[in-house]
Amino acid sequence: MSEPQQWILAASEPPPEWFISAVKGYVPKLSGYYAAQLLWQRSIRDKSQLAAFVNYKDYQPASPLAFGQEMQLAVERLMVSKNTGEKIAIWGDFDADGITATSVLWDGLGQFFPQNTRLFYYIPNRLTESHGLNNAGIERLAHLGCKLIVTCDTGSTNISEIEYAQQLGIDIIVTDHHTLPSDRPPVTAIINPRYLPKTHQLFHLSGVAVAYKLVEALYQVLPNPPQPLTDLLDLVAIGLIADLVQLSGDCRYLAQLGIERLRQDSLQLPVNRRRPGVGRLLELCQKNGDRPTDISFGLGPRINAVSRIQGDASFCVELLTSRDQERVNHLAQETELANSRRKSLQKDVQAQVQQKLAQLDLSTTSVIVLADPQWAVGVLGLVAGQIAQETGRPTILLSLEGNGEETPLARGSARSVAQIDLYQLVKDQSHLLHRFGGHPFAAGLSLPVENIPLFTQAINQRLRQSQGGEPITPTVQADLVVTVADLGKDLFFELKILEPCGMGNPTPKLLIQNCWVQNAWHRNQQDSQGKKVQYIKAEFDLRDNSTNSPFPGIWWGHYKDELPVGRCDCIVELDYNAFKKRYEIRIMAIRQSAEAMEGVSTGLSILDWRDSRQEHSDHGHSVLMIPNCPSSWDDIRVWIRRALHNQQPLAIAWSKPHHQTPSEIWLTLVGMAIYLSRTHQLVTRVQLLEKLLISDRCLFLGIKALNCLGFLFQLSDRSLLVSLDKEKTSPADAAVSQFLAAVQEEQFQQQYFAEVPLSMIVAIANQL
Repeated sequence: MSEPQQWILAASEPPPEWFISAVKGYVPKLSGYYAAQLLWQRSIRDKSQLAAFVNYKDYQPASPLAFGQEMQLAVERLMVSKNTGEKIAIWGDFDADGITATSVLWDGLGQFFPQNTRLFYYIPNRLTESHGLNNAGIERLAHLGCKLIVTCDTGSTNISEIEYAQQLGIDIIVTDHHTLPSDRPPVTAIINPRYLPKTHQLFHLSGVAVAYKLVEALYQVLPNPPQPLTDLLDLVAIGLIADLVQLSGDCRYLAQLGIERLRQDSLQLPVNRRRPGVGRLLELCQKNGDRPTDISFGLGPRINAVSRIQGDASFCVELLTSRDQERVNHLAQETELANSRRKSLQKDVQAQVQQKLAQLDLSTTSVIVLADPQWAVGVLGLVAGQIAQETGRPTILLSLEGNGEETPLARGSARSVAQIDLYQLVKDQSHLLHRFGGHPFAAGLSLPVENIPLFTQAINQRLRQSQGGEPITPTVQADLVVTVADLGKDLFFELKILEPCGMGNPTPKLLIQNCWVQNAWHRNQQDSQGKKVQYIKAEFDLRDNSTNSPFPGIWWGHYKDELPVGRCDCIVELDYNAFKKRYEIRIMAIRQSAEAMEGVSTGLSILDWRDSRQEHSDHGHSVLMIPNCPSSWDDIRVWIRRALHNQQPLAIAWSKPHHQTPSEIWLTLVGMAIYLSRTHQLVTRVQLLEKLLISDRCLFLGIKALNCLGFLFQLSDRSLLVSLDKEKTSPADAAVSQFLAAVQEEQFQQQYFAEVPLSMIVAIANQL
């Protein structure tokens, strides 16, 4: 049976004011604060980093020659094919990354090799051939007379198949991004970013981006082809965002450029579009093509659906590359129907998986491995991903469907969570497997049915050992705390500067507390022919005490009866619905509101008494109160440790600070110094701090500045004696400016901590 998720709020230091100002420069009409907090939280912490992250024009991409000799060997071999009139074939893959990679090579190499006479492509059938090279397909290409195969998004570990191709007189160039074999395969060239250092800006390229880099290198050798290289960027963006790769470095840069190309093409009339098939797909999924989510929730699932339902996805290359509008309209309609069937099939399999899952004891299960003879192989990866997210555990789903082998094989998909390297986990059990491949977050595998129990036991034991025996708790993380009043156009466009989002830069998750839903309803989705599909979503209005205006929301795959009754907390993503022309939220997690926030792992009770200390005075000494607004997390950690040591509840009991301006504080300090130097009265450090409402550090800088004006401070019995010597003055502008800047920064931090969410303080306590 499943267990409740642990909610975590990402803890981060408040960004400094200069950084917020820099971010605001990109959203001048908005506050910039939420975006700055997220960027700072994600280690974007200087202006050059910020510029390159937000604006692709400020980013310097890597040359394709960064792949070194392998890229040179690949280009040289392609030049031989071009000059000798050889036939070559592109060997792709059937997912969105592989389809777009094939399309990039089809269009890109098609500038130099006539399509369908000297250039061909081959996409394996998902349901009968699985990923990678296979001997039967290689034989078909040999019969066509092909002397060179260029793989994309596959091939790195197909050693025996590569050797078989060589026996048939076919050379292989591998372009791929999946895990490498222990030794370099016997190929003409292998272009795979995993040979590069992990910190290299090309390391996270997906299959389509690697294919693009090969075409880019070829364009440098053979300049001025009819089609500009930039015409391929929309395909690159589709494959990059649809695949599970980290959108950083050149991945982010190429995705930004590609989305811009998609946006420009979507503005054209259908007859003028460079890719009418892509345009028609966007129309069918009611997207504009100007958002990464238009790919991740629109184009990507539809391209993937074809092979999941039909097995053969070869026509998707034609859909993405053909200029025949009538033909691509037909193919787009077929793709849309496949996606509708995929949704229905996925819902059915998910319900069956949930039934089996209910019989598992998750407290003793680290990796979920489930099998069934009837499950459709094509949707197992999607369902495994859903189960992995719900349970917080790597999930492997297997089907025995369609096996006629003497030794029956189970075939399926695996999906991971958090930082668990699923590929390595599966690889460690390779002696029990028939085939496997993938990367840390997603893998495909097959194994003899009789090995499933032993495989399940072994992979669970391996993960438990790597986790030190600690149980796995499913977690969901929120990035920011907002209210319903914060939701809408301004917040949407502020957070939009983080796009494109994906691995390494996830879509911002917003925590809304103490809210409730109204006007909830649900319906079954329909396919494009009006037939019902067993795939539902709940729609509702969200409310809280921050505003009288409700905000619309949806919860995919759930009925309205699953929404909590009464007050609740939810973690959501903010989006724009282009079809309904409205801003809305998507629920990622929802639960009944807690009566009180308590630190789970520390056992520490943390109470929020801000601006209401008198109401709680009857607690006496049983509660440890923080009376003054802190200016750093370190200040709060000191109090948390003290409360833990004393085993007392901790109350945050400061009032919202009402600051003088830094200049007014400086003038007050100068006035006090003048008065004290004339009267020779003693003053304590505490008296100065309470009068000025500044920290020790700021007071030290203030005294330093006063020294420049001739004021001298002497310690007398724990008090300070102030005197003035006008002959010992020095230029004070720099020292005063340093004091003013320190006070301004401190006040900014206090303003943040005055309203910091209680949940964030609880998250800090749980980390101690």
